Formats: sequence, structure tokens, C-alpha cells
Amino acid sequence: MGTVHMKLAAGGEQDIDVTDGETIMRAATRQSVPGIEGECGGEMSCATCHVYMHAPWKEMVRSASEDEEDLLSADDNATDDSRLSCQIKMKPELDGMELHVVNFD
Repeated sequence: MGTVHMKLAAGGEQDIDVTDGETIMRAATRQSVPGIEGECGGEMSCATCHVYMHAPWKEMVRSASEDEEDLLSADDNATDDSRLSCQIKMKPELDGMELHVVNFD
């Protein structure tokens, strides 16, 4: 288990506990992180779990798949640091990772 620091879109922060192998989206929705909806349940058919992941963390996870990149490319808020949190699985080296929840306003 590890901790992920979520920087909230409306300001503030929330730390969440994430079990190894669990997706960040599942842990975030279970712990009611504002702005992480996960409407598709992690099936990668929406972008309601969109986060920004910066270095050095983004080098520690596998690259976005072509399907994830396609979905993100349709989001006006997407940047080079965009990821879907349903596609990021917790592993020990990600303990302490910081993610920024995307502001959809």
C-alpha cells in the first residue's frame, strides 16, 4: 500500500491510500476525491478521471496506450502531462506520488 497526494482542482490537497495493483481512479473514487468521477468505471471510455502527472512520476509508469492518447486528445484540458487515473496502477515505487486533478470548469 502507498499514499498518493492529490492536488485538487479547486485548491487544497487530499492524500489517498492506494493498495498495490489498484488503480488510482478506484482509490480516488472510493475516498471521494473531488473531480475524480470515474463515470465509466475504469473502462477508458470517458475522461472523468483525468489527472496531470509530472516528472519524475511519469517516467515511473508505463506510457499511455494509443487508446488512452486518443481519448485524451479529445479533451480540451489535455496537456503532455495528462493521464487517465484509471490506467495508473499503484506499485511500491509510486508511494508519495503527486497528481493534479484536472479542472473541468
